[in-house]
Amino acid sequence: MFCLRKIIALVATLATLACKVIAAQFPNIVLILADDLGYGDLGCYGHPVAKTPHIDGLAKDGVRFTQHYANGPECSPTRTALLTGRYQQRSGGLECAIGTGNVGRYDDAIRLAEARQLGLPAKQSILPSAMKKAGYACGVFGKWHLGYEPQFNPIEHGWDDFFGYMGGNVHYFNHRELSDLHVLYKDRLPIHTKGYMTHLITDHSIGFMEKHRERPFFLFVSHECPHFPFQGPDDVKKVVNESNWTQPDAKTYVAMLEDLDSEVGRILGALEKNKLSDNTIVIFVSDNGGFAKAANMGPLKGAKSTTLEGGIRVPLIIRWPGQIEPGTTSNQVCATFDLTRSFLKLAGARTFPGRLDGHDIINHVAQGRKDFKRTLYWRGKRGERTWWAVRDGDMKYVRKTEGKSEEWLYDLSRDIGEENDLSNSRHTEVTRLKELVSNWEKRVRPVR
Repeated sequence: MFCLRKIIALVATLATLACKVIAAQFPNIVLILADDLGYGDLGCYGHPVAKTPHIDGLAKDGVRFTQHYANGPECSPTRTALLTGRYQQRSGGLECAIGTGNVGRYDDAIRLAEARQLGLPAKQSILPSAMKKAGYACGVFGKWHLGYEPQFNPIEHGWDDFFGYMGGNVHYFNHRELSDLHVLYKDRLPIHTKGYMTHLITDHSIGFMEKHRERPFFLFVSHECPHFPFQGPDDVKKVVNESNWTQPDAKTYVAMLEDLDSEVGRILGALEKNKLSDNTIVIFVSDNGGFAKAANMGPLKGAKSTTLEGGIRVPLIIRWPGQIEPGTTSNQVCATFDLTRSFLKLAGARTFPGRLDGHDIINHVAQGRKDFKRTLYWRGKRGERTWWAVRDGDMKYVRKTEGKSEEWLYDLSRDIGEENDLSNSRHTEVTRLKELVSNWEKRVRPVR
């Protein structure tokens, strides 16, 4: 019996040492995703009022991207691209944010909702499961928005821990959707708790990193802020109902931004306290452009739900101590699913050759490579309205149909604000880019 206890103790010791060796070899990854954050909503991206010193500090200590794009102009599409590493169009039914209560908002999504299949199937999601197989602890805290049905719960996708809400937004204090639907979960079970949602997300995120500090971890901090309802941390008595759910005021919006920054500061402080900062990559990014009534899009035209620059170009900041030169600015064109490939590469996980659509953007900047030309595509559907876009080099073609069809052509190297439509004078270029979009649509037909 004594020998058996010694053997068990030895095995436990070796396992602990193995975890520490792996942790030293592979960096922790903390992905902080803001919701509906406009391109100009941070101090380091030019906001004239909001004070965001912690997020600005990440930029000073790392790299700030000027031409990063969300894969979709709304929430669910971009999150699908992140978890699959592919264009969300391949999944089916997820080109539009899932409606409150699991409502489909265009034909394919309606069909899947009626079959109780509207959401991201776990078998299509590769990011958490591949990271887990590579030895990472994986946790997601906050907004999910990839299906309400039990089969779409984050735990089914391979996450080890989940606290958050299944839908697209909740009241920041009572944590219910506008329809008064209870959507707050801890792992697979409904949960009731008190507190401001932004703070609760941070609390659970810090708990996760402290729990797994002896091994590599992938922490996905999926904030609601600054998505509506517009409630600051001191607005506990503010009445939010059908009539004012999406009605912001400038003071409240800035308070939400500054509180989000403080919560990012708490995450960074916890990393420092637990001596994890030097071996942790921190990424701060938004899931799509800002809400038209509230956000600051800086010099960009358009807003969330459009494929104009204001709807899809968003902040991206990455800090990787010892690997990315502090104070760097990158003009490399990139998109959300580039982060997916980067994370898998960093973790030594399977890279799924031929399946991933993105590039390894983190090593691109860490190794100081020259910027390269990208061709990126977008398509977003809602009801009878569809937005398309393709960016090929600096040329961008945009089309919208809603009863009638409209199209525009822009040279982003000279016209970041998309003020000078070239479609009437450069017909050959319009035809070329429309053909690119058409061929892309054939390649990304949904699998269901």
